[in-house]
Amino acid sequence: MTNRMIRALGLMSGTSLDGVDAAIIETDGLRIAGFGRSAYAGYSDNEAQVLHEALGRWPGEPGVAEAAELSVAAHAGLAAQFPEAEVLGYHGQTLAHDPAGGRTHQAGDGAALAHRLDRPVVWDFRSEDVRQGGEGAPLAPFFHWACAVWAMGQGRLPEAPVAFLNLGGVGNITFVDPRAQAPEAEGACLAFDTGPANAPVNDLMRKRLRRERDEGGALALAGRVDEAVIADFLSHPYFARVPPKSLDRDAFTALSQAVEGLSDADAAATLTEAAAAAAGAGMLWMPEPPERVLVCGGGRHNRAMMAALARRIAAEVVPVEEAGLDGDMLEAQAFGWLAVRVLQGLPTSGPGTTGVAAPVSGGRISYPRRSGPMPSSASREQIPGRAG
Repeated sequence: MTNRMIRALGLMSGTSLDGVDAAIIETDGLRIAGFGRSAYAGYSDNEAQVLHEALGRWPGEPGVAEAAELSVAAHAGLAAQFPEAEVLGYHGQTLAHDPAGGRTHQAGDGAALAHRLDRPVVWDFRSEDVRQGGEGAPLAPFFHWACAVWAMGQGRLPEAPVAFLNLGGVGNITFVDPRAQAPEAEGACLAFDTGPANAPVNDLMRKRLRRERDEGGALALAGRVDEAVIADFLSHPYFARVPPKSLDRDAFTALSQAVEGLSDADAAATLTEAAAAAAGAGMLWMPEPPERVLVCGGGRHNRAMMAALARRIAAEVVPVEEAGLDGDMLEAQAFGWLAVRVLQGLPTSGPGTTGVAAPVSGGRISYPRRSGPMPSSASREQIPGRAG
């Protein structure tokens, strides 16, 4: 362990399957010293198709090896643009997530990435949490606490609880109290998946119009919400489950089926409203009302989504940029920060974020192969476990 600030590169490809984010962060695994460069590389249509075809599959099943190889190649290509990074945090591509069955699957070999880039890679962040009885998701909440502490220090947030609402393929929310001494402290964080977010809309656009997304929410704004679909959606037992809780990308396939008879615009409007309704339902589980809800992820660029959130959430709903943060790169930064925590042996999840019994330091550390002798501390892959 070291108290020095480490320059880490976080790499993230989310369930929206649009591409890879990469972002530099400087941290000691607790505090954020600063944010560095970032970049994005979109998947080609063929690459996105390979990933889509592997969704829901587990290691050894058709298409998984191809998806894993694609993930490593795409991440390596982008990461090569960041020679200043001392360590990489590689999330991989989530293809399937079944915490109830004690398993989760992020395709991509971190050891191969370490060899290819000749730098240490921290990866497989979720498996240890699931092995110890946790949901394995979401994993950004501890980082959200660090962001709130940083923003509070910059005078961008009040000394009061806030919430981070991330709208990627699946939505997740984190209640954060930045006055706590550490993210694993009691009451510091509560987090859970809210429900589907961009994934159903993206899938609709891809299937019907051959577009990757509803840009700016333009199609949804032109449509009418089917309130009966929303009411049926909110009756799903998931919303009554006590958090922490998490979802697979395709856990709500009935929602997409429910809009099949609607026009393109009405279907987009209904799916967008459903994502906001799920977030609104999630607010009922907050330990206390947050002063502000900071929206990150691609959903904050969707005007229909933001308008629906404002209607359904009592607190002030604003893009995370209002706190001086980069909403496009927050998840990538999170895995850079988490990588340093793994190196430090610090917890990456806890009872309030994944439901695990005690704080866990997840993730594997893979070091590049060397032609000569390596220091003993870096001579083999290391797999952290329970923290504390």
